[in-house]
Amino acid sequence: MSQTIDTTTAGGSDSRPAGGLATSASRWRLADYPSLLTVPAILLLIAAMAYPLLTIVLRSFSEPEWGVQNYVWFFSTPVNLTVLARTFSISAWVTIVCVIAAYPYAYLMTAVGPKMRLVLIMCVLVPFWVSGVVRTLAWVILLQDSGVINSTLKAIGFSPVRLIRTQTGVVIGMAQVLLPFMILPLYSVMRGIDLRLVQAARSLGARPALAFLQVYLPLSLPGVFAGAIIVFILALGFYITPALLGGPRSTMLSTLVQSQVLSLLNWGRGGTMGVVLLVSTFVLLAIAAPLMRQRHKQASRS
Repeated sequence: MSQTIDTTTAGGSDSRPAGGLATSASRWRLADYPSLLTVPAILLLIAAMAYPLLTIVLRSFSEPEWGVQNYVWFFSTPVNLTVLARTFSISAWVTIVCVIAAYPYAYLMTAVGPKMRLVLIMCVLVPFWVSGVVRTLAWVILLQDSGVINSTLKAIGFSPVRLIRTQTGVVIGMAQVLLPFMILPLYSVMRGIDLRLVQAARSLGARPALAFLQVYLPLSLPGVFAGAIIVFILALGFYITPALLGGPRSTMLSTLVQSQVLSLLNWGRGGTMGVVLLVSTFVLLAIAAPLMRQRHKQASRS
């Protein structure tokens, strides 16, 4: 009887370590291949981005027949080249406006107390909870000829300014929508800057403006570059805001793509416009990235 108990006990004691060894072995196998955890995200990107993009590229060469006739049509039509240049011009102006407006706001977020900082962060995040169409329609009310802005100008004795259906109105509306994408990268970089460096520069005799320009500004440039790239790329593909606030002279390439695909059902030419815009963006970023890094290094050394 004692032998039976001893055997059972020994069997139980032997089975537990075996299960523990199996569990630890499986854990070690997952630890050896952490890249497997990225497989769901990679599959999602392939399904949501790579496959549609590949389809558009193929259609740009295959419709209505195989060849480069769609690209010949694009580059031989002056209107397409004018709209492409205008798209990059408007995106550049939107980026500049966002940098000018976002930099002092992000700096203020790092300078105030925790409660006020929370209020400022909420002001940045609230626009994400409102539809882009609603925000653009609100700008239509503000910018129209009889809107709030022109009515205020008339009340104080100034002549009204045409803002709706102009490139200026498009830049204003797009900058308001994209401003949070500039503020958040700037704030994430600025909050890591040690303000004692600026105080040390001032204690050594530098004026406040000079200490800011030579110490604080170079350290914040990575945030400026990151936010500028995000805003510029997002601005290139805007459709709703230019369509509602702009006119014929402020048409962007996304409007032409919509016209070719949805109105004319010409997927070949629409895909060609998208591919040209994508390649042009990559080329500009490839040119601008080394220049930005070089200027950042020079500013940091100085």
